[in-house]
Amino acid sequence: MAKRSRGPVLSPSERADLRDLLGADRELTLARIGSLTHDWDDIVESSALAGSDDEHDPEGSATAFEREHVQALLHQARKHLTDLETALERLDDGTYGVCEGCGGPIAVERLRARPAARTCIACASAVQH
Repeated sequence: MAKRSRGPVLSPSERADLRDLLGADRELTLARIGSLTHDWDDIVESSALAGSDDEHDPEGSATAFEREHVQALLHQARKHLTDLETALERLDDGTYGVCEGCGGPIAVERLRARPAARTCIACASAVQH
């Protein structure tokens, strides 16, 4: 897509509301990371105490699946945290709400629904097709 130079049109109150949304989402994500890290540690500790061999233990495949599942959720939460922190940086430098695909504004409604969004709906839809 061709880059447009129009930036976001966010009022000061919208910026404040979006900053609050980003902050709240960040806190929830940090709590989720803490909880998932605790779950991960429990799984690893249980496996170590049992001395199980995932390949030969009848419950090993379930343990391996659980470990991989928690690891994937932890990776996803850490990526979301990075996205939120990037969005906060963009809010500070004035580029928040500008689509990285076309350079146009990202609708405030989209930012409220997905505060870490980097693209407008049109560019996000184009990527999915």
